[in-house]
Amino acid sequence: MAARTSRRSIRTSNRNGHGTFLGWRRENGRVGVRNHVVILPLDDLSNAACEAVANTIKGTLALPHHYGRLQFGADLDLHFRTLIGAGSNPNVAAVVVIGIEDGWTQRVVDGIAKTGKPVTGFGIEGTGDLGTIAKASRVAKDYLQWASELRREECPISELWVSTKCGESDTTTGLASCPTVGNMYDKLIPQGIYGVFGETSEITGAEHIAEARAATPEIGEKWYRVWKAYQDEVIEAHKVDDLSESQPTKGNIAGGLTTIEEKALGNLEKIGRTCRYIDVLAPAETPSKGPGLYYMDTSSAAAECVTLMAAAGFTVHTFPTGQGNVIGNPILPVIKITGNPRTVRTMSEHIDLDVSGILRREMTLDEAGDALIDMILRTANGRLTAAEALGHREFVMTKLYRSA
Repeated sequence: MAARTSRRSIRTSNRNGHGTFLGWRRENGRVGVRNHVVILPLDDLSNAACEAVANTIKGTLALPHHYGRLQFGADLDLHFRTLIGAGSNPNVAAVVVIGIEDGWTQRVVDGIAKTGKPVTGFGIEGTGDLGTIAKASRVAKDYLQWASELRREECPISELWVSTKCGESDTTTGLASCPTVGNMYDKLIPQGIYGVFGETSEITGAEHIAEARAATPEIGEKWYRVWKAYQDEVIEAHKVDDLSESQPTKGNIAGGLTTIEEKALGNLEKIGRTCRYIDVLAPAETPSKGPGLYYMDTSSAAAECVTLMAAAGFTVHTFPTGQGNVIGNPILPVIKITGNPRTVRTMSEHIDLDVSGILRREMTLDEAGDALIDMILRTANGRLTAAEALGHREFVMTKLYRSA
C-alpha cells in the first residue's frame, strides 16, 4: 500500500531532526544507500555475457543496454561518462565490466577505479562468451561476498544526493506532488544536501522563470543557452509538425495539461520557493561546486533522465506522478509520490507516498514535505521502494545521434 502521510510519520521525521541515516561509506568518501555489485556491459554485444554472470552469481546486478559500438565524438563521450558514472555511483560497492574488446573496456575500468572501489574488466574477443563468463563469475562471486560484509554507518542527512524528475503529470502533479518535492528541497538544501532537476524541453513556456531562479545572472544565462540550444538544435531541427503527443503527452492531456506551458509551470514546482540552482550540468556530469541545487540538461523521458542522474552520482530519486508512472532504476531507488486519489486507488502498488490529502485540505504542504523527508530517510535506511519491490530496473542510455 502507498504510504499515507500521517501526523505520526511527520513527528518521527521531525524528531530525527531530518538528521541521520545508515549508509555505506565508499573509498572516496561518498555515501551510498544501496550495496550493489554491478555487472556492467560496455556495449550491446556484451549484454548476454553480463546477464549470464548475474544469473550465475545470485545477488549481483547486470545493467544491459543497447549502445556502445561505432559511437563517436560527443555521443561517445556521453556513453563513457554514463557507464563510468553508473559504476562510480556510491550505491555500487564493486563492478565487473565486460566488453567485446579490451581497449574501451579498460577505459571504463580505469574511470571507475578512480573512486577506489574494486573493479575488474574482461574482453570477450579471443576468449568467447563461455570463457569470459567463467572468469567474470569468479571475480563477481568474490566481490559479492566481500560486499556482503560491509557495514553501514550513521551519516548526516547532508551526505545524501537527492535527484528529482516527474512523469505522467496531470493537474494534481503541479498542485500537490511536485510542490511536495519543492518543500523537501527548501528544507534539505540548506542542510547541505545535493539536489538536481532537469527535463530541458519540459520547461518551455516557463523558461523566464527557470532562468530567474539561478543563483547568479551568469548561471541563469548559462541555463538559457542550454535551453535555447535544445530548442533550436534538437526540437526545431527535427520536428515535422509540433510536439503534440510528445510534449504534452497523451497522458498529460488526459490529465488536464493541454499545453506545454501548463506542464512547465507544474514541473518547476519541484524546486520549491527558496532554492536557487548553482550550476548547469551536462548530461551525466557530476556536480563540482559543492552542496546545493543543480540543473542537468536532460531529456524528459523518464528512464533516460533518471539514468543520467544516477550516473552523476545521485543516490535517491524522488518522482512525482499524476496519472501513474511505473519507472524504476537498478542503481537509484525511485520514490513515487502522487496527489491523485484515483492513481492511489488504481495503482497503489507503484506509489510510495500518497499526498492526495493536500487536495482534500486534510494535509498541508509543509506536512507533505516532512512526510517525503521521512520517506527518503526510510529508503536510505533500507526500505525498498515500490519500483524496487516490483523489479523495475529501467537503465536507458541517452544517444545524441547516429553511429558511424
